[in-house]
Amino acid sequence: MYKVIVIDDEPLARALIVKLLQAYPNFEVIDECPDGFEAFKSIQKHEPDLLFLDIQMPRINGFELIEMLDNPPAVIFTTAFDDYAMKAFEIHAIDYLLKPITKDRFDKAIQKCQHQALATNITAVGNLLDDNIYEGYQHRIVVKDRGNIRIIPAEDIYYIEANDDYVKIASKEGNFLKKNTLTNLEKSLDPNLFVRVHRSYLMPISQLQSIEPYEKNSHIALLHCGMKISVSQSGMARLKSLLRL
Repeated sequence: MYKVIVIDDEPLARALIVKLLQAYPNFEVIDECPDGFEAFKSIQKHEPDLLFLDIQMPRINGFELIEMLDNPPAVIFTTAFDDYAMKAFEIHAIDYLLKPITKDRFDKAIQKCQHQALATNITAVGNLLDDNIYEGYQHRIVVKDRGNIRIIPAEDIYYIEANDDYVKIASKEGNFLKKNTLTNLEKSLDPNLFVRVHRSYLMPISQLQSIEPYEKNSHIALLHCGMKISVSQSGMARLKSLLRL
């Protein structure tokens, strides 16, 4: 028996998937969720085997939801947009259903579930953000904060610091840890707005107040928030290029 959660902000879309699943008694719908916040709570509570997951949803999208999960279940994406189809298949999501979903296309997705172990998809789906699945650059970062989800707008970020297997995001709302790498975040944020000034630091150029010499071939950046961060030789070159100095 596969435990299923259906996640979509459109009630009719959820109802259609639930109805189509009635033909498959070994798939049990244990919950329906209208947005990523409710889905996050439900997934933590029910530990489903499979998600039918819309991508474009208010508040947080489907990819951001997956990123928040420590052990994400297998996923069948459902969306009205085909922008992310190629990436979804590259990371081995079970399937990608384009709305309006037809019974024939739905049946094929279920057949894929039945012919492959759902567990084989967990690692791949968990690496969605590592594969830079977003089209364009992110304008926010989503983090877990004591079991809740918090959205940090890019313009509220002071700096981002590498911290072992995590990054520390310093922002107007406080400091938050996120399981990710500085390199992945660097790729996902607009390079015209954020610059990697050191192997351990990524900062928005808008935060730069001044640059001071420190040691040979290195500098210190003084930020508007009051923080001082190291600037390496290569980081200084990036800063000069971005500032056109």
